[in-house]
Amino acid sequence: MLTLQQLSTVKRWHQTHHKRGLEYQLWDAMLTCWILGWMGLPAALLLAPEIGVLLCPVLYFAPSLYVRLRLRLHRRGVLRCDWLDSARMV
Repeated sequence: MLTLQQLSTVKRWHQTHHKRGLEYQLWDAMLTCWILGWMGLPAALLLAPEIGVLLCPVLYFAPSLYVRLRLRLHRRGVLRCDWLDSARMV
């Protein structure tokens, strides 16, 4: 699980490196999923309890899962990921 400080640090790294637009947009999508998973649970329980109970926890952990995937690909040499150092995740 990522801390709020780590989420913020990675966001700031992406903001200072504008040439990596796709990575910036992917990180914004992960933060959006995190917020939906965190804040959407009450509404999901009221509107669609069978889906909300399953989907919101997955969305809540989306940034952590994304970082683990990127870390694994970075260590294998498949994908270079410079922002991992900014949050001290390597």
